[in-house]
This record gives sequence, C-alpha cells and structure tokens, in this order.
Amino acid sequence: MTPSIQAAARQFTGALLLLSACASAHAQLQAGPGAWSAQQTWDADSVNGGSLTGYFYWPASQPLLAGKRALVLALHGCTQTATADVIDTGGGFNWKTAADQYGAVVLAPNATGNVYSNHCWDYASTNHNRTSGHDAILIKLINRFLADPKYAIDPKQIYVAGLSSGGGETMALACLAPDIFAGVGINAGPPPGTTTAQIGFVPSGYTATTAANNCKALAGTNQAQFATQIAGVVWGTTDYTVAQAYGPMDAAAMRLAYGGSFTQQAAVTVPTGGSDIRYKDANGKLRTSEMTITGMAHAWPAGSGGQNTNYVDASHVNYPAFIMDFWFKNNLRVAAVAAPTVSACAASVAGSTATISASGQDSAGTISSYQVVLTGATAVNDAAAGAGSSLSKAYALANGYYTGTVSASDSGTGQTSAPCAIGQFLVGTAPVLQPPATLTAGTITASSIALSWSAASNATGYNVYRNGSKLTATPLTATSYLASALAASTSYNFQVSSTGASGESALSGVLTATTANGFVCTASTASNYAHVQAGRAHDSGGYALANGSNQNMGLDNLFYTATLAQTAAGYFVIGNCP
Repeated sequence: MTPSIQAAARQFTGALLLLSACASAHAQLQAGPGAWSAQQTWDADSVNGGSLTGYFYWPASQPLLAGKRALVLALHGCTQTATADVIDTGGGFNWKTAADQYGAVVLAPNATGNVYSNHCWDYASTNHNRTSGHDAILIKLINRFLADPKYAIDPKQIYVAGLSSGGGETMALACLAPDIFAGVGINAGPPPGTTTAQIGFVPSGYTATTAANNCKALAGTNQAQFATQIAGVVWGTTDYTVAQAYGPMDAAAMRLAYGGSFTQQAAVTVPTGGSDIRYKDANGKLRTSEMTITGMAHAWPAGSGGQNTNYVDASHVNYPAFIMDFWFKNNLRVAAVAAPTVSACAASVAGSTATISASGQDSAGTISSYQVVLTGATAVNDAAAGAGSSLSKAYALANGYYTGTVSASDSGTGQTSAPCAIGQFLVGTAPVLQPPATLTAGTITASSIALSWSAASNATGYNVYRNGSKLTATPLTATSYLASALAASTSYNFQVSSTGASGESALSGVLTATTANGFVCTASTASNYAHVQAGRAHDSGGYALANGSNQNMGLDNLFYTATLAQTAAGYFVIGNCP
C-alpha cells in the first residue's frame, strides 16, 4: 500500500533529529513580536502604478537551520489581496504556524496596480526582468530584509510560493533569479511564455521543454544556480480555472532547467486525499515534488486553521506546513550540521561563592566558548566562561536567590546551543523580600498595556520595569499599573520588583506583551457612485471595486448601495467593521 505522508515522515527520523539538533543549537537571535506587522509601504512601482504595500511576519521563535532565519515570499492570486487573504486574520493562507515552527520571516505583499483588471501579479509579462515591474519590486523587497541585520536572514534560505497569478509569478521568479531562491512552491501557476488567455488550456506545441527553455532564458548567466534549487508544485483535481496539466509540466520544466537525470520515487498518499510524486537527482537528492489534491478546486491549500473562502481551502492539506518541511529537509545550499549541545548544568554554593558547572558536546569540533548568565542580586553575563567538553567556574555573589543558564558556541559554524537552565539556588541567607510570583497583562490597546501582579509578603511597594528600565519614580502601593504611551503593534518586556524595609527585591520573571494595531475601523453606507467619488472605491469597466480589496460592489451608479468598512489605511472591504 502507498505510504501516507505521515508514514513517510517517520522514515525521515534521522533527518528530523538532525534538524531538531539545529533547532536547539542556533544562535540566540533577536525575537520578533510573533504577530503580523501593520500594513507597510515598501516601494513605488513605476510600471504598474501605485506603491508596493503589504505585511511581514517576524516570529518570536528561533530559527531551525544554520542559526539564521529563512525568508518566505508569499504571493496571493488574482482577486485576492495579502490583507484579506494571506495574513492570518481569520485564518488566511496559514503561514503563521509554519513560520513559528521554523523561525522564518514571511513577506506578504499586495500586487501593485490592477494588472489584468483583477489585482494579479504580472506572471504573463513578456519582459520579465530584475530592474522594473513586479519582478524588480519583489526582489528589491527581499533585499530590503536581507540588508537589515535585525532579521538575520540567511541568503541561502530564501523561498517563494504563490497561487494562480502568484504561482505563475513564483515560477517566473524561480527562473529569473535562481541565485536568490533556494526553493519554490508553485500552486496552479501557468509557466513562463503562456498568456492570460491560455490559463485554462495548454497551447498547441507548448511542452515542458518549451517552459524549460523559457525558464533558462530568464536565468541568463545565473543558470548554474539551478544546480541547488528545489521546487514543489501543487494543484487540485477539480481546478477548472488553471489547466491541471500545467502542474506536472511546471515540475518537469524545472527538472529540465536543473539538468541531469532524475528518478521518480514511489507516490506518497496525501492524508486529505491525493498523491505526492517526488523526483531525486543523480546524487540521490530530492529536487521536485508534484502534489495532486483530490477534490480541491482552484485555491490555496491552507489546511486546518486557514480560512475557507475566496480561493483559500481549509479542508485539504496544509501546504505551508508541507512545503516548509520539503524546503528545510532538502535545502541544497545550507549544511545541516548539528551545533553544540549542553547536556547538563548545575550550581553548587559554598559561602558567597557559586560554582557553575556544565558538560557539552559539539559534533563539528570543540566547543569554543561557554556563556553563563545569572539573574539575581548580582547579575552575571559571562560570554567567555570557558571552552572544551566541560565547564566549572566560580562566581562571588551577593546574598539572594538566583536562576541562570549555560549555553555553548562553536566559532567555526557560528552556532550556539539552546540554553541549559540552572534551577533556582540560594546564596547566603534568604532575603526578606521576594518579587511578585505572578505578573499578567490585562486590557491591551494600541498605546497601553494594563499590568497586575500578586502581592508579595513583607512588601510595602512595587517598582515596574519595561525592557529593563524602571518606569516608577516611587514605589507603587497597588498591585496594578497601566503602561502607557506605547507604540502600536510593538512587543514589550515587563518585570516587577518588591520594595520594603530591607530595600528592593530581585525582578520578577519577564512578561512579554504586544500592543494592538492602532487603526480604528470605520464603516460607510452609500451608493456605489458616492463611494467612488469619495475615494473609497474605483471604477473598473462600469463596476465599483472597493479600494484595497478590489471586491466587486456591483454597478457604479446611484442605484446600487453598499456598506464599506475601512480596516486599514486605504483598504476597504464590503460589510461592517468586525
């Protein structure tokens, strides 16, 4: 019997363990807010008009592979937008969970202009290039995030996936810039050289070889980079919008562009219905995946947790989870070398001295350095505590309770282990004052976060700290505080200390909370003509389309009435505010 994808995954236990080792061994990078950004304006499009807007997701989790973050460019299809369909508001394309799992940044742009009169990406362009149009602004967007060190993007882990026109644009970018994209996910995407009139059928004489030749022509001098690119293709058996024959043709064309010989693997059953056929190259590396989804129409397969409307399907396979797994396990540009691990760590106390000990392993060589971090009355952050297979170092500390961590680094690979947690220990006599045991967030707005905490024994007051800085000029007598004057859609770290006759306690554990989006939705009910005149909608072929979402409101006249809700700057949807 054909094994299921879940069964096949169990066969990759070794690979999963290797990736898990990398997950526990990455460098501790700056954590993101773990939420989709507010709508951004990134670039002007001189060809199609307007500006490139959209969203990005920066996870709080650490990266899974090679100690740096992957970057995924997610492209919507025609009649869709990133705002309404891709980002995880009401489900969307369901990228958030996958991004959290792999520690990846996801970009979700809105197509500029109104290409093909349906808010499409210009996949059928006869002039794909890296200096103008959709291709150029998307590549420039990727370079914007690559150039910003706080995101820590690995140029060897850049991927693109999209639906329909976004799927066609995905293939165009894969061909145009194989030096940039290590992996692609083409969903119902017509190949390069086809026109918009040919989305529903393969034109006479057009073959995988035709598509491959077009693809290689787009790559130009970068054709050698095809040697390390991988591609996934997906389509539904009831897709009557884009010809289903384009699916296997896309995958075959990519293999022809990659060059060499390939061996078809046994089909793997998709749990929700369908099959996945994979091909290995002459080196035994998986290079392409062809996933046919039984019963799925023209849609992005978001799986459980995604939305189930407007060409997004939540009843079939979770493609973000699948394609991320495929990309990460088979990336040919990143060596999945296990980084150091710290298998044990502890503290022993003698008088006012605490000796921190640990043992570690590094499959790539010798541990270059251990880092000891202690939190308590005497703060310690020792990044050069020792090296080798074991650690033992003494620290003179003030009386009080302490907790801490030990991590190990390999300077050769640039990777760092996950921190080994040292349990709470006491130096000297127990302090009279303890910090509050619990700290929680209550009502959150775009500019404020309400905090509350449990009372501590013998405390007469409390100090509140934000990102390590004290907010209270004098101790509070209450067990609550409103942190105000905050930035919208921003994460903050809060701690509280107790004060009393003996002074101030250590700080409590960290509470991380994120402010809400600052935009206030408003709704307007008027004739379609009035909406267009007021700038909430625009005319296209005699119909009124809501600005931003491009939802069709009906004829542009005084006799059709609609309610439009402005959910973001310049973005309107039909209906009332949520």
